[in-house]
Order: sequence, then structure tokens, then C-alpha cells
Amino acid sequence: MTAPPDDCLARNEWICGDYLASRRGILWDAVLQHLHLTFLAILLAVLIAVPLALAARRWNWAVGPVLGITTILYTIPSLAMFSLLLPLYGLAASLVVAGLVLYSLTLLVRNILAGLRAVPEETRQAARGMGYGPLRLLLTVELPLALPAALAGLRIATVSAVSLVTIGAIVGYGGLGNLIYAGMNTFFKAQVLTASVLCVIIAVAADLLLLGLQRLLTPWARERRA
Repeated sequence: MTAPPDDCLARNEWICGDYLASRRGILWDAVLQHLHLTFLAILLAVLIAVPLALAARRWNWAVGPVLGITTILYTIPSLAMFSLLLPLYGLAASLVVAGLVLYSLTLLVRNILAGLRAVPEETRQAARGMGYGPLRLLLTVELPLALPAALAGLRIATVSAVSLVTIGAIVGYGGLGNLIYAGMNTFFKAQVLTASVLCVIIAVAADLLLLGLQRLLTPWARERRA
């Protein structure tokens, strides 16, 4: 009978310290790409979602089209979305970022709009009575009070984006998804499990970071809950 291999890589085990030791550089590069794609997509989504939510709040006729279009985009399967965007962006990282931006819009727009609508009308009237103009009212009263709902949407969108980045592996820009995809094709257990666990860690860390930011920026919400 042949003796079993001495190392976990040769035995193709799911949990393998030798894999971590020998692939540190590959894992680090994949994590950095994953973070870069996620951060860029969420940043662009926020820059687009805020004006859309403000427009929907300002003009009632815009609510239906804005929410309807962003919801339809969210329902498109990821593979179909990337296929539709492929002629515009080609096989590039921008293809993945564009898809993530479109998926994030419905979560961000709905929550920002909900936060703006939740601002008490008497608060707006009091600010106007103190001489606040429309821009000052928006920046110093409405947006700060809308932060809890907006940041809740941002947390959900960020966690979703961390997961969806892995789909970018089909075009070679999936961060840790590249390792998962390659590991599945070769049945490399340690690579699939390690990359998957790192995705979960990134998602949880991002959610906790944004939760901490939310509590820091909205101390009045903590006091009200207390």
C-alpha cells in the first residue's frame, strides 16, 4: 500500500497551512484587487445615487422612473448584466465596476430617499424660519438627519458588492473570485475555501467599519435608542 503524501497540498485538503504559506503573494494581490473594485464601485454608486435621490425627492414625477429603473437593473442576472455591458467596456476591470455600480444604485437610492423623506417637516420649517436657504438646509439639516438610513443602505450595498465582485472572474477581474473560479476548475480545495473565507472576512470587516462610521456620525441616533 502506498503511503499517504506528507503535506496537505499533495493530499488536496480543504484546510491547508502550506497553501497560505506558499501563496501569500497571490492571495494578497487578489485581496487588493477585490478591495479596489469594491471601493471604486461603491464610491461611484454613491456619487450617482445621491443626485438621483435628491431629484426624486424634489420632483414627485421622478420617483417612479428613478426607483423603477434602478429596481429593474437590480433584477438583471449578473452574467446577463456583464454580457450587456461587454460591448461598451470590453474585457476590462471597468466592466466589473460598471456592473457593480448599477446593482448598488437601487439599494442606495431607496435608502437615501427614505432618509430624506423621514426628516420631520417641522424641522425643515424651523430651519427656514432661521434663514436657512435650500442648499444650507440640505447640507446641514436634511442630509445629516438622513444619514442613518443612507448608511444602512451603504452597508447592504457594500456587502453585496464584495460578493458580486467574484462574478468578475469570468472576465479575469474578480479579485478573490479569480482564485475561486480557478480552484473550482481544478478542484483545488484549499484555494476555493481560503478565497471564499477571505471574501466573508472582507464583507464582515466592511460592514463593521461602516457600522462604526454610522455610530460616529449619528450620535443622536444612539442616544435615542438608549
